[in-house]
Amino acid sequence: MGVFPTDQQTLAIFVGNEEKCFVIHVEPGVGRAIAMSLRGQKSERPLTHELMGFIFQAFTIKVDRVVINALRSNTYYARIILRAENEIHKKVIEIDARPSDCLAIALQAKAPIYVSRAVWEEVDDRTEELERIKQALQEKQSSGDDPDFGEDY
Repeated sequence: MGVFPTDQQTLAIFVGNEEKCFVIHVEPGVGRAIAMSLRGQKSERPLTHELMGFIFQAFTIKVDRVVINALRSNTYYARIILRAENEIHKKVIEIDARPSDCLAIALQAKAPIYVSRAVWEEVDDRTEELERIKQALQEKQSSGDDPDFGEDY
């Protein structure tokens, strides 16, 4: 739903839907990759997540989906589900990975992102915070200031 800087030298990734959203804090490099994917931008040279996508394509591997499946001690966990199909075999592989990497890969591959019911019910709704940030950015833009960061970071 958006990528925004924080005062903790991380980027806040707002994940959710019309009902609710929550925040995952990520390192700046991955956060920028996620923001670029949200905008549909590619870098001049492949970023790590783009490189992974090229490798997946070369081996006929499809990113089936990503699931943010656990929250323990303020740390999110995720799984990336890959599907490999060719003339020799069909295989589904589930791999544990950082949610930030899963999000970047899923966005780049245009794959669905899911949140387990347990995580969804546990997280606090941050929709109001997201709306305040968006409103502040709109006000800053309409006043002629050019914000350094935004929904599209």
